Amino acid sequence: MASLNIDSLTSALEGTRVSDSGVSFAGKSLKLNTEDDAKQVTNEIDNCSNLQFLNLEGNTLGVDASKEIAKSLEKHPEFKRALWKDMFTGRMKSEIPQALQYLGNGLVAAGAKLTELDLSDNAFGPIGVEGLASLLRSSSCYQLEELRLNNNGLGITGGKLLASALTDCYKCSKEKGKPLALRVFIAGRNRLENDGAKALAAVFKMIGTLEEIAMPQNGIYHPGISALSEAFIANENLQILNLNDNTIGPKGAEAIASAIVNNQHLKEINFGDCLLKTKGTLLLADALKDTHLNLEELNLGFNEMKKDGGLEIVDAMANKSKLKNLILDGNQFGEEGKELIKKKLKEIGKFNVLGSLDENESEESEDEEDGEGVEEEEDDDEVTEEGGSENDEFDVKHSDEEVFAAPSPLKVQFGVKEFLETPSANNYLALGPNRIEIIVKEAKT
Repeated sequence: MASLNIDSLTSALEGTRVSDSGVSFAGKSLKLNTEDDAKQVTNEIDNCSNLQFLNLEGNTLGVDASKEIAKSLEKHPEFKRALWKDMFTGRMKSEIPQALQYLGNGLVAAGAKLTELDLSDNAFGPIGVEGLASLLRSSSCYQLEELRLNNNGLGITGGKLLASALTDCYKCSKEKGKPLALRVFIAGRNRLENDGAKALAAVFKMIGTLEEIAMPQNGIYHPGISALSEAFIANENLQILNLNDNTIGPKGAEAIASAIVNNQHLKEINFGDCLLKTKGTLLLADALKDTHLNLEELNLGFNEMKKDGGLEIVDAMANKSKLKNLILDGNQFGEEGKELIKKKLKEIGKFNVLGSLDENESEESEDEEDGEGVEEEEDDDEVTEEGGSENDEFDVKHSDEEVFAAPSPLKVQFGVKEFLETPSANNYLALGPNRIEIIVKEAKT
């Protein structure tokens, strides 16, 4: 094996943080392809007597390099936190499962007990979950507390595979006398849709120890929201709930409103851009009124609610002494409604928590049921993974050889022409989950 150039190694390691609790190469932009390349990392791992964490964010690992790093991890049973965000940029889809398999095998061989696993912003799709599944099923994840899989392109299939692996982890850990007690689950921007959400909801309901659930931008409609709501009931210590940019709608709001009665420890609720409409907002306001005294932040921006909904929400905040941030921008209060909301907040001594209302729109005359029409259309003709929508708006760099299959022909539920003639949130949503691709395709023709 060729010897390393000391000057090159020194330069590469400049600024690398090494402490008695772990090693970080975060943001170094290292391209680790071969076993020799990996020596930059393994030397530091081997020299760390108490390797609690390894941060490889912002680098790119190939199979051979991952195999070599795994060998070094085998020597550290004390390892707890795998901080592996954004570490497969430019890799082919066939590489990532192998790399994950090697790294996972290294942790299992070490007898490590992970408390945190962060693989966010890695474009591994469903196939990557297959490489990750053996680690999730192993004893190394029986004590896992935080699982972060944001922006991975999981899709419905990946969501189901993940749910299966976590289910096995829970059952096996329970047999050993201490069931999996996951506290944090983050999986935004993954196109999980209803079926993926339902599969994970069953896991959440079984675990019952979650304190934070963040699943924004996943194309979930009220069937998936209702399943998740049942899971919220089982997780009484839930403190942070983020479903931003899914379609909760009034039907989903009804399910959530019934569920969160059991979640009195909630500190942050983010239902921004969820098409709640006034009807859904009123249901939430009623559920929050006189309760949820620990609430610190509430985001209900861009939900097409009118002033009645806004005023009821403000009224529900009157007893929230810990409230720091109330986001109501992007709704349809009109100028009169906006001023009434401000006045009411001043009266209850909470004007300082209100965010901007600069994007407030006038109250529209359309029937409140318009939003339900879009939702029902999705329910009747639900988009599945075979429709290719799971990767819509996926925003991770990857190689020309895609990490997941290209979408099949688009299903148009509403014409671009109609949307352009009458641009509104309802008509935009009616284009379906592939709306961006449809608009771009139309613009090119």
